[in-house]
Amino acid sequence: MSSPVSTVEEPRAAAPRQSWWRAHSELGICLLLLVLGVLVLTDALTLPTDFTQRGPLGPKAVPVVVGSLLVLVALLLARDVLRGVTGEAEGGEDVDLSTGADWRTVLLLSGAFLANAALIDLVGFPISSAVLFWGAAYALGSRNPVRDPLVAATVSVVTWLAFNELLGVPLPGGPLMGVL
Repeated sequence: MSSPVSTVEEPRAAAPRQSWWRAHSELGICLLLLVLGVLVLTDALTLPTDFTQRGPLGPKAVPVVVGSLLVLVALLLARDVLRGVTGEAEGGEDVDLSTGADWRTVLLLSGAFLANAALIDLVGFPISSAVLFWGAAYALGSRNPVRDPLVAATVSVVTWLAFNELLGVPLPGGPLMGVL
């Protein structure tokens, strides 16, 4: 004879309750988009224009459209987030969201960007962006002491030449101005 089978289900452990802000963290992106939109609109509306020089649309048209669309997207996204609609995670994404951020990498990348900003006027675009490219490669895990600086220098000089010669956008050359 077999024993009677119980049909009572075992109670499941409740999922840990998240704070309201953590559950609605997408509102941070909404706030960023809203601030950017307002900044673009404010800047666009303060552009000096003269009707005789600007033509039918003028220089305000595109920034006003972009700023307005940023504000609209921020508001629509905030509405969806507050209604409980969240984006679906990518199927191929292998990020463990329960772990914290890799602050070392974030700080190294931030340092590379700040070094670029501090050095660009002193040593010019090719050298400062080479520091940026090498620093970003180092922060993201590349440790080849020969290849990384060579690739960084090549990419920065090619970028500088493309902007200066092909696009006509002058970037500071620094001490390499006479060489390049």
